[in-house]
Amino acid sequence: MAATTRLLVLGALRETGPVHGYDLRRELLSWGAAEWANVAPGSIYNALKSLEKEELLEVVGTDRQGARPERTTYRLTDAGEAEFQRLLRENLWDTRVPNHPLLIGLAFFPHLPADELAAAMRRRAEQLRARAESIRDGVRSILAGGPIPRHVAESYRCEAAQLDGEATWAAEFAGRLENGDYA
Repeated sequence: MAATTRLLVLGALRETGPVHGYDLRRELLSWGAAEWANVAPGSIYNALKSLEKEELLEVVGTDRQGARPERTTYRLTDAGEAEFQRLLRENLWDTRVPNHPLLIGLAFFPHLPADELAAAMRRRAEQLRARAESIRDGVRSILAGGPIPRHVAESYRCEAAQLDGEATWAAEFAGRLENGDYA
């Protein structure tokens, strides 16, 4: 399991306190974690099971409501708290940039006509700016008192800033292509 998934699940469980896996999943989805943390909803359940096996979480109870499946309630152990603190510090101090899928295409961009590539980059810049603005709308909603915790807004602000930066680069790259820099 990825360190980011471990951190997300341990941290969210720490925030919510003892919680059923379904409720934890629902909480993380309400935060938009599937998008900004790239965590599939099903991986949350797998993480809970793995973290329990590692004794970073413990089961504090199970219950069943009607004909629904049995639900397990988890809480952080002392070892889980220590692992959360370690992962949090490692994550916030780490400056490595993850590999961007676009980098592979850029390695081969001379194989396309410059005008087509410039058009693709201009479109990319527009779409990235639109996504960044949509994210900023979400931040305003969070800060206005939506159901997502206020501090999660910083994850969205970071994502919007990254999108803005890439949009600026894409527009500048399109300009370089249009100016014949790679002719």
